Amino acid sequence: AERGAAVIVNDLGADTKGGGKSSAAADKVVEEIKAKGGKAVANYESVEDGEKLIQTALDTFGRIDLIQRVHLRGSFLVTRAAWNHMKNQKFGRIIMTASAAGIYGNFGQANYSAAKLGMLGLSNTLAIEGRKYNIHCNTIAPVAGSRLTETVMPPDLVASLKPEYVAPLVLWLCHEECKENGGLFEVGAGWMGKLRWERSQGQTVRQKNQPMTPEAVRDQWDAICDFTDATKPTSIQESLQSMVSVLSQVESDEEVGANPTAAAASAGPVFSHQAEAVGQKLPPTTFSFNHVQCVLYALGVGMSTRDPDHLRFLYEGHQDFGCLPTFGVIPSQAAMMEGGLSSVPGLNIDMTEQYLELYKPLPTSGKLTSEATIADVLDKGSGAIILLDVNTFNGDELVCYNQFSVFVVGAGGFGGKRTSEKAKAALPPPNRAPDAVVIDSTTRDQAALYRLSGDWNPLHIDPDFAAMGGFKAPILHGLCSFGFAARHVLKQFADNDPARFKAIKVRFVKPVMPGQSLQTEMWKEGNRIHIQCKQSPSHILNSISLASSLLQGGGLQSELVFAEIGRRIKDSGSELVKKVNAVFGWEITKGGESSAQWTIDLKNGTGSLHKGPYSGKADVTFTVADEDFMEVVQGKLNPQKAFFSGKLKVRGNIMLSQKLEVILKDYAKL
Repeated sequence: AERGAAVIVNDLGADTKGGGKSSAAADKVVEEIKAKGGKAVANYESVEDGEKLIQTALDTFGRIDLIQRVHLRGSFLVTRAAWNHMKNQKFGRIIMTASAAGIYGNFGQANYSAAKLGMLGLSNTLAIEGRKYNIHCNTIAPVAGSRLTETVMPPDLVASLKPEYVAPLVLWLCHEECKENGGLFEVGAGWMGKLRWERSQGQTVRQKNQPMTPEAVRDQWDAICDFTDATKPTSIQESLQSMVSVLSQVESDEEVGANPTAAAASAGPVFSHQAEAVGQKLPPTTFSFNHVQCVLYALGVGMSTRDPDHLRFLYEGHQDFGCLPTFGVIPSQAAMMEGGLSSVPGLNIDMTEQYLELYKPLPTSGKLTSEATIADVLDKGSGAIILLDVNTFNGDELVCYNQFSVFVVGAGGFGGKRTSEKAKAALPPPNRAPDAVVIDSTTRDQAALYRLSGDWNPLHIDPDFAAMGGFKAPILHGLCSFGFAARHVLKQFADNDPARFKAIKVRFVKPVMPGQSLQTEMWKEGNRIHIQCKQSPSHILNSISLASSLLQGGGLQSELVFAEIGRRIKDSGSELVKKVNAVFGWEITKGGESSAQWTIDLKNGTGSLHKGPYSGKADVTFTVADEDFMEVVQGKLNPQKAFFSGKLKVRGNIMLSQKLEVILKDYAKL
């Protein structure tokens, strides 16, 4: 107070057992502060009425400055009430008051110790989330004379442990010049010190394809607990760094033992070794489903029996019953949710972009297996972006491919690259009026309904959780508005036919609240539909500004196959060149007229795919109608029968046609 702090003195005035209520304790401190010329006001509310406490601060001082003397739930509720005010004023200093009982434990204080250490975990997370808003959060574990300690400490000791010997640390941590954030301090009697975690080098006790046993843990126990050359991790990223490296070495059969990255654990976040992360495969996940999940998803993205066209996605007895194409994100999201990225403790992630490509219409029941690979890691400064490629199979058949762009909060700044050629690009819409506009309403319960398809993030249902994220209410899933926009395109340009859907790429910009209306603007250019989804009639909320989604009636289905072949040549071209050593030409017709030319060069360099006229000479050239080409590739039309019936025409070295299987088998599973 002497240094100008404006203080809310919150004290119920309870006795040492938590009973009773009196204003005397708070009023006495306020009087002391005012007597020294300071600013203070008393508040007698429970900290569980945090909004009332913060309102006292706003009514009296007009802004938020200091919060202290609260336990875990009170700390959460009071901080939640203050958080948005601090964000708006671009300044906040929060001091959590923990205890040595929480740090070290103390006999007979299980509940108190748990609450006090819980405050430290809350403080550590707030320090990370508040950093970009200039909100700092630190924790003190003070020893001071109080109404609680005067009953257990000798009077002379209580007198020597004055609160005046704690206050200077609090004042400094609250000062705008103090840059400390996420610290833990013990303080008392004029002494203060900072604490940090220490971790042993550790020991890896498993090998590839070998069971991990408690006996192996027992045999390595001394090494596990040896603090020689101990490390001092300061973030979840540093904590995970060794595990990522061990995973890489175990999978590559390298010898593993002591923590291989411990010596560098304090050098930066986990992605400072992004080369080790790239290419890592997550454990496969399975998704068993039937028509119920298909219908539930359709309802979750706004389909209704009010529209007769929607019945084919809502009634399993409909003659054309099928899955919406964007249901393809559901089986693959298990790589994010169940044992995937979002299950890593402390990893704060957010979806920024989504790419989905279908290789055939999705089944309405069955068991799908998804295999996820970290394609790349990008440094965005305030965080890192993980590109997660997920291939989903029905048995041995590849049915869809997803690329999740996942932003990991606080994991940037490791000096990595900012862009990747592996990222699927989103394309801006044309600079003209849209060709079609659809306005659709979400319901108040849209997020509650959509989450039943598997995204259980409490941000979309729990008001308290949403408030901690800075939202007034739970927000709609980005992939829910993604489903709305995609089905608008499907109806407008493809007559609700899932077979005409190819791929969609979206970038998520701003949140949507359940109950708001969505306006999808669409521009048709050839077989590509550009879309932009807005809150109607206001600003863009989810820019689904994209490489869009459909193979139109005038487009060619075969483009899907060649796009897949091109991607596989890029990944495995050298191997294919060794096996095939030939150049294949394709002339695709539609309605009896030539519509596209493709050349697959598996003779030169590392292989390549060309669309349009080819400057070289093909060893063999095939002419086939687009629909017959798809029948052949899907195994519905025997190539020899197609040849002898005149549907498939060949010129050049016909024997090379036998090598087509090398190109198509296991590469374009359609």
